[in-house]
Amino acid sequence: MDQSMVHLWVKTEPFIVGALQIPPPSKFSMHYLRKMSTYVRTRASEGCYPRLFWPMWRHIACGKLQLAKDLAWLYFEIFDSLVERTPEERLEWAEVVSSCTSEEELEKQRNKLSVDTLQFLLFLYIQQLNKISLRTSLIGEEWPSPRDKSQSDNLTGKSTCQNKNWNDYTHQAFVQNHLLDLLELLLDPDQLTASSHSTHGSLVSPEAVRALSFLIEGTVNKTRTVHPLHELALWQPLHVKNGYSKITKAFSFPKLEVWLRACLTGSPFGTSACLKSGKKLAWAQQVEGTTKRAKIACNAHMVPEVHRMVVMSQVYKQTLAKSSDTLVGAHVKIHRCNESFIYLLSPLRSVTIEKCRNSTFVLGPVQTAIHLHSCDNVKVIGICHRLSISSTTGCTFNILTPTHPLILLDGRRHDRNTWGAATCIPEGTESTRAEDTGLAKNCEGGRTNQGSEEAVPGAGGEQIL
Repeated sequence: MDQSMVHLWVKTEPFIVGALQIPPPSKFSMHYLRKMSTYVRTRASEGCYPRLFWPMWRHIACGKLQLAKDLAWLYFEIFDSLVERTPEERLEWAEVVSSCTSEEELEKQRNKLSVDTLQFLLFLYIQQLNKISLRTSLIGEEWPSPRDKSQSDNLTGKSTCQNKNWNDYTHQAFVQNHLLDLLELLLDPDQLTASSHSTHGSLVSPEAVRALSFLIEGTVNKTRTVHPLHELALWQPLHVKNGYSKITKAFSFPKLEVWLRACLTGSPFGTSACLKSGKKLAWAQQVEGTTKRAKIACNAHMVPEVHRMVVMSQVYKQTLAKSSDTLVGAHVKIHRCNESFIYLLSPLRSVTIEKCRNSTFVLGPVQTAIHLHSCDNVKVIGICHRLSISSTTGCTFNILTPTHPLILLDGRRHDRNTWGAATCIPEGTESTRAEDTGLAKNCEGGRTNQGSEEAVPGAGGEQIL
């Protein structure tokens, strides 16, 4: 069968939710991850492979990679949030954790958790998405400065936003540029040379290709049915192209790499496709006397439920409220909104609020994370599993969350931020800082730097939908 009929693309969610928006720890480099890949296989009987249990990851992270225990748990927990589980399973685990009365009891429960080892290796590798490259900066494509402006501040057909986590073109380029490393990371040690590189005769196991499905999925003949990578790779008509042999029950490394590169294309479910082909929603009206027009795009009508996405930009002096199936389970990005009050009351998958000013956001329950970047004087009210902020000032957070808020340090101050008392954090928790990653945890049980209370507004352009 002609390979042109198979279309593969890079999944968006691992990058939106999974990649922390800071440079990764120095020991998340390929050199150390290769060592970890070999190490876990040699200790399979100790809880390292094919499932990596929390005690062994804690041992590797703290003892080998020199990470703090809290940081090791952070990565482990973020990856676990990407694993598909039923709401009942999530609720059961939340109840178990909430019933723990001591750190020892909590650690005992965590020791029961495990993740897919190979997929977790890939998850650690993609943290390099936000790695700052000084070599790249010399040719003008990147510079370690928070004041860089994106190539385009408008919602256009091309996603040229500065936020790499939402840029599907960046995701595709990252996987294509690092595909060799990704495949080598999944190889069995006996398929590597003494210098930990592949050879022309290296074989890739079906388990490794299954793990790669964490990042890649696709379809046949551009149908609406989406398949994980391993299902397509094991499809009989494609064996000649991708090098699968029924005798060895493995893939030829060179052929598999060539096939993947030939079939990789842009994601039909990414931000770019949402902006280009998604439904433009008239949730907010243009304010008389202003040249700015709210731009809201949604792809719910054209994608499977797990790929829903809503992008909002330039909502200005509006009151906007929405609760509908369109939003349920969606990744939401709110960009450059000013002097507005936005209520998104449906259950959401994740929320990113970027470059917004003087606005209030009331959110429904967010399954994974709420992330704020480069915001000034905004108020956020909601429930989420995790709150993270970077480059924000003068913001107020009334958040119910079972985890420590994260302040992602990028060289700019995070002053005058106010933490609501609803956060489920022990009172008097002190600030900590992991110098190697630029990541800090900061929370306070009570309200600090409290400003004047804001009443529910009746701002100009009010519109309740």
